[in-house]
Amino acid sequence: MAVRTPLAERLFSSHLLSQLERQSFISRRTFLGRVKGERKSPRKGISPEFYDYRPYEIGDDLRYVDWNIFGRLDRLYLKLFVEEEDLCVHLLIDASASMDFGSPSKFQYGLRLVAALGFIGLVGLERVGVGIVRDRVVEGWSPTRGRNQFLPLIEFLGGVTPGGVTDLNGALRDYALRARDPGLAILVSDLMDQSGFALGIRGFLERRFDVHVIHLLSREEMEPGYGGDLRLVDAECEETREATLDGETLKAYRRRLREFLDQSEATCRANKIVYHRAVTTEPMEDLVLRRLKGTLLQ
Repeated sequence: MAVRTPLAERLFSSHLLSQLERQSFISRRTFLGRVKGERKSPRKGISPEFYDYRPYEIGDDLRYVDWNIFGRLDRLYLKLFVEEEDLCVHLLIDASASMDFGSPSKFQYGLRLVAALGFIGLVGLERVGVGIVRDRVVEGWSPTRGRNQFLPLIEFLGGVTPGGVTDLNGALRDYALRARDPGLAILVSDLMDQSGFALGIRGFLERRFDVHVIHLLSREEMEPGYGGDLRLVDAECEETREATLDGETLKAYRRRLREFLDQSEATCRANKIVYHRAVTTEPMEDLVLRRLKGTLLQ
């Protein structure tokens, strides 16, 4: 049964909560943590569920030899079992000032997305943690397990406000180094950092995290609805610039935007990171239940 609270209902409809409850995370890597989890791992180990046989090798534990097969074939075969995987899901949301843009804002959309993914993890008995990313990881919600933690999770997210500058490389690398258990890391960000994000992501890869990037942009960034003489103010450094938005300027903007999007995706692919792009006008149901299926969720 899905979690039903007034705060949860403000974020998601009852119908969407029911659909989210039927989802689960996909991980490209196996993570055997400190506590046995509920998901079945393809890794062969020792646990109650039989998996397969393999020939006995010197040093193997004789307790797991199938003596019935030995009696029939006069050969030693070891019984293999499926281990339960303990997945820790690390949800990282960019809360810098640039995320506070658009209608709905990228940050508000990102919060709902993180809440939805957190719900999926918690009802699936995964451990779920959250990091709030600006120029560093300024706040965090330590990894915890259980559907009864969903209300504390969304109350924590509801207390976060966007602001400050971005240093994705520093913040992400710091989080990766301090995380106790590697697992599935999901970054929700507009990736608007002149220094990029590749060095920060590399910190996760060095610790063998399975990394996904959800590149979030607003409708206004994809298709600006402005024109004429404008005074532009950088949301993070407050630098101002005068500009005339005419046909040529829009053409140049779209070219630069395409370069930025292509470079972001190429950085992810070069590092074997799964890249997703989303616009804040896309219904949450479509993003989570359709476009993330098969790569992040099943």
